[in-house]
Amino acid sequence: MGKLFGTDGVRGIANIAPMTAEMILEIGRATAYVCKRHKKKEKHRYRIVIGKDTRVSGYMVENALTAGICSMGVDVFLVGPMPTPGIAFITNNMRADAGIVISASHNPYQDNGIKIFSRSGYKLPDTDENEIEDLITSGRIRDIRATADDIGKASRIDDAIGRYIVFCKNTFPEDLSVEGMKIVIDCANGATYKVAPIIFSELGADVLAIHDEPDGVNINADCGSQHTADLRAKVKDAGADVGLAFDGDGDRLIAVDEKGEEITGDQIMAICARMYKERGWLKNNLVISTVMSNFGFGTALKELGIKHGVSRVGDRYVLELMKAKNAVLGGEDSGHIIFLNHHTAGDGIISALQLLSAMRMYKKKLSALAGIVKLSPQKLVNVEVSSKPPLEEIKELRQAVEEAEKELGDRGRVLIRYSGTQSLCRVMVEGPTEEVTGRLCSSLAGAVEKAIG
Repeated sequence: MGKLFGTDGVRGIANIAPMTAEMILEIGRATAYVCKRHKKKEKHRYRIVIGKDTRVSGYMVENALTAGICSMGVDVFLVGPMPTPGIAFITNNMRADAGIVISASHNPYQDNGIKIFSRSGYKLPDTDENEIEDLITSGRIRDIRATADDIGKASRIDDAIGRYIVFCKNTFPEDLSVEGMKIVIDCANGATYKVAPIIFSELGADVLAIHDEPDGVNINADCGSQHTADLRAKVKDAGADVGLAFDGDGDRLIAVDEKGEEITGDQIMAICARMYKERGWLKNNLVISTVMSNFGFGTALKELGIKHGVSRVGDRYVLELMKAKNAVLGGEDSGHIIFLNHHTAGDGIISALQLLSAMRMYKKKLSALAGIVKLSPQKLVNVEVSSKPPLEEIKELRQAVEEAEKELGDRGRVLIRYSGTQSLCRVMVEGPTEEVTGRLCSSLAGAVEKAIG
């Protein structure tokens, strides 16, 4: 068996290894065992929260995890469909010992995954993930089990959604209001379909929700943060002030301005960074992003007099650097943004509330605010690969990259990396013009496909 945990938990096609019921049961058992290792007190009753998105396979995964956890003598709190950051909040809010999210985020419905949070609401550290993996691969977990009245129980928590709604609403500044704003929300037929319309409506906005009728297989299907065509059209048709697109598990936000133009995660971060600086909230005058952020983002921060830290790709690496540098704002161009003054995890709804705050504070349209970042032409191509050998060891690709970088000089850059959750190689090029950027990206993608496609 290969490595179980990737950059964002366990991920795969539902009912195919590693996302089989048998493996999921063992993940539940091993997670419960590691959870009990962090002793609180001698007679403490251990509890794990489980939430999920709207995939049809969520029922299978939920039941397998519950069986595994209960067999280790740990109780389970089931909250049903809820955004990933909602589970992080509920885990900490209910003083549970861990939280588990069943979701493959922005992936298609046939995929599923498992993300684990510690009792503090942060994603499980690598040391605990490694211990869970070792317990399973060594087979040791099969010989450890509870019996008699030590076996765990499962129960449903009915007020979890209400708690999360109140939590999110409290992140919106008391001196501002969204009353009178017309907002279109794309719920991606995913985990935000219940909570997002309620939150924005209760704050006073005129809300139109689309893609809010999940059927188990339509999650992320031509909708949500990665597919904004429907949202862009609906914003223009409705004459809305803004469109908000979440992904399947609700931890990402991509916005659409009043003209129907997509606003990237980099632009959202820059707008919020400016607001945070002016309101005195930007701790250490610092924002963290990844190497995937656009050139224009760094330039915008420099013009605002804000320091910029850069991490590896992945929200866990953004969060690590944020904690190390004591920053409160960081994220990815994909729309996964972390506001550590509000939450321990990236939260699409909270990100949207901060963006709306900026719109109301500056009393400007989103298109005008987004102009703070002058984006360099960027092209990203995902190439399906059959294997993932070290990229630097592929001679033909290395030569192609050198040639592209020579042509770009200081006018752009090349970034090629593997996806941490899918069999993809991501080829990204930024350049001086659309023509140069597109040509070089297509050429490099072809080189990747020829070598390992």
